[in-house]
Amino acid sequence: MPETIADLSALVRIPSVSWSAFDPAHVHRSAEAVADLARSTGLFDTVEVARAPMSGSSELGQPAVLARREAKNGKPTILLYAHHDVQPPGRDEDWETAPFEPVVKGDRLYGRGAADDKAGVMTHIAAIRSLVAAYGDDFDLGVALFIEGEEEFGSRSFAAFLDQYRDRLAADAIVVADSDNWTAEVPALTVSLRGNVTFRLGVRTLDHASHSGMFGGAVPDAMMAAIRLLNTLWNEDGSVAVAGVTSRDSETPQFDDDQLRADAGLRPSTTPIGSGSILSRLWNKPAITVTGMDVPAVASASNTLLPHVYARVSARIAPGQSADEAFGALRDHLNENVPFGAEITIDDIDTGSPFLVDASGPIVATALESMREGWGHEPVSTGIGGSIPFVADLVSTFPDAEILITGVEDPDTRAHSPNESLHLGVFRRAILTEALLLSKLNGPSE
Repeated sequence: MPETIADLSALVRIPSVSWSAFDPAHVHRSAEAVADLARSTGLFDTVEVARAPMSGSSELGQPAVLARREAKNGKPTILLYAHHDVQPPGRDEDWETAPFEPVVKGDRLYGRGAADDKAGVMTHIAAIRSLVAAYGDDFDLGVALFIEGEEEFGSRSFAAFLDQYRDRLAADAIVVADSDNWTAEVPALTVSLRGNVTFRLGVRTLDHASHSGMFGGAVPDAMMAAIRLLNTLWNEDGSVAVAGVTSRDSETPQFDDDQLRADAGLRPSTTPIGSGSILSRLWNKPAITVTGMDVPAVASASNTLLPHVYARVSARIAPGQSADEAFGALRDHLNENVPFGAEITIDDIDTGSPFLVDASGPIVATALESMREGWGHEPVSTGIGGSIPFVADLVSTFPDAEILITGVEDPDTRAHSPNESLHLGVFRRAILTEALLLSKLNGPSE
């Protein structure tokens, strides 16, 4: 564990934000560091840093790490997936520690990417090290490693990567180490995922900015129009009010308001939104969030009517509906509810399909057995409100492969938020579970 934590800390120090506004050199450096870790295991026949074109473009996506060792004597091949890119850190002042300087406090390691998903990367590396330590070269299991470099930016070259490297990625089972656990003591296997639709909404009402005192009251500015338009997306209780965006009916475990408040950091005076059980709202119903707006900062705002405003809209789509269908419903809703005759644009669109995992296969059963042994608790089958859109691409490319969505996060991880952290006990148990899984799949030497 000390070596593994040290290697993870070195990865966290690389600010590998894959968004287009950030320096791609850091993502390249991160990919090379992961490739070196893969080579250091001594397991793989080949290790390379690879890229593929982004969807609808000749431009190459961010670098991924691809490694493979072929199976022997009829043993299965398992593909281990994680991603080495991270979310932007946000404002430094919102962090209690520097975002790219890993710090251990108590039983948690703090830093951007410490959990999401560089801990997923190191779970694979540490499990492989354990396999090599136990068997040397005397095992037959096939292992492929795919560490993506742009998951946090929509996996825009993922489909092309699968097509270009299909033979190198082919496997009987795929472990996606990018989800969370029920608690820090109880593991989870994710069996349903919401999809996502994100886009930039532009609203324009004026050719140029005008004096708010001279024209306010007669001229609608873009901010007013944007607020009125965005507000049509929700009902009074905060649930989604867009016709054609659907929900899914499914039983969910017990999860009360107090747990929601604790996990999400909900303020005492703030009430939850939506209707139905808490987990049905998080797993099986749509949600819409405005995640950013291009407007003047309060400190520098002048007394003018804004001519144009841009907002980033992020929608989560319930399992059972295609992302393209949901985007069509959102687009139609916005066009039909434009106030004051404003002009709107919708561009920079990303979509990812929701997914329901078939958890009935024999390798899934082996994974659940490994979780019981590695954690000492019965695993919970869960949905998650977040999206992993490429899972649908994996299933489309490898329809016979069993999908295992695991992870190293827990309810206090705060992935994507300031003060992201990794529970080191969860990390150890996740590594142990995966090492057990690989050993069980290898079976007795023949």
